Amino acid sequence: MPISPPRDSATRIPLLDVLKGLACVLVVAHHLVFYGPMSTVAYPLATGLMDWLFSYGRMAVQVFLVLGGYLAASTLAPTGVARFDGPLQQVQRRFVRLSTPYLAALLFGLLAAAVARYGMEHPSIPSEPSLPQLLAHVFMLQDLLGYEALSAGVWYVAIDFQLFVLAVLVFSVARRWSARWLAPVLVLGLTVASLAYFNLDASFDTVGLYFAGSYGLGMLAFWAGRSARPWVWLTALAVLGLAALALDFRERIAVALVTALVLGVLQASPWARQWSPLPRVQRLGQMSYSVFLVHFSVCLLVNTVFSQYFPTQPWMNAAGMLLAFGLSLRSGQWLYRNVETRLISMPSALRLQGSFLAAGLLLMGLKAL
Repeated sequence: MPISPPRDSATRIPLLDVLKGLACVLVVAHHLVFYGPMSTVAYPLATGLMDWLFSYGRMAVQVFLVLGGYLAASTLAPTGVARFDGPLQQVQRRFVRLSTPYLAALLFGLLAAAVARYGMEHPSIPSEPSLPQLLAHVFMLQDLLGYEALSAGVWYVAIDFQLFVLAVLVFSVARRWSARWLAPVLVLGLTVASLAYFNLDASFDTVGLYFAGSYGLGMLAFWAGRSARPWVWLTALAVLGLAALALDFRERIAVALVTALVLGVLQASPWARQWSPLPRVQRLGQMSYSVFLVHFSVCLLVNTVFSQYFPTQPWMNAAGMLLAFGLSLRSGQWLYRNVETRLISMPSALRLQGSFLAAGLLLMGLKAL
């Protein structure tokens, strides 16, 4: 796959943010329906919509997985060769970048869960944390170590970090051999291995290899769109995806394949690269990570209030769901502006780690009293 020299940065394509914004809306709506009790009370008002969001809203995560691979290729190896010198520095930078807003959101989540436990009883409320559980979350190891998640969606942050580390490792190995074709070939191999083996076994769903198929499709879509013959390589990518679906049809992989092909077309089409529709959705896409991190805690608090004052009124609970959705976006905007987009450094990440652990220990101490 001969890859052309870099043109404009891939991150400047406005439609990428539109895709992220739409996926963000679906994820928040899915969690509002999935985690009650407001959705349980309001369910008779929109049974079809809620059933669809319950079953399919989570598929939007595939959009983020494919976009993650696409953007990793664009930043780490846009021509198929690693353009970084220090792999450990790349991993550390990514960890700090992910963990700073992640820990800020989890700090808020600890407080929200403590309030919810006093205000209502519901299985969606996380249990009181333990010290090992807190430490596991600090290092994004909670699923690998078998601890309950302190917030919905934190599994994705851990998986994203694993996949990024895997990409850095692949590019570092390829760079040692000084072969431009080697990195895409290694990525292709990992993608095939994931789609044909790891992704078929749910016991692997706590490790990045389970999701490497979607992530790899995004990376391959980036290189295909930049190649000298983009439509040939995008056709080959479609054949690869269809073969995986023929082996075992998985709706999540179908969504990932369509997303990857759309991204490849955007990369290969000059007119599509410049098209900038839906500016509000585009802005939402830019802050989607912060919304993703904080929305569960916001929804938990709104559920607590409405379960106290409107326990059986469907229309009021439907209004509560809309309120929780709007507050989630506003809270995500605050986190984006005040944490995610600020100059992030290791000292700031360490301070947040300390604050998170201190808050967790304080809550454990209050519970003991």
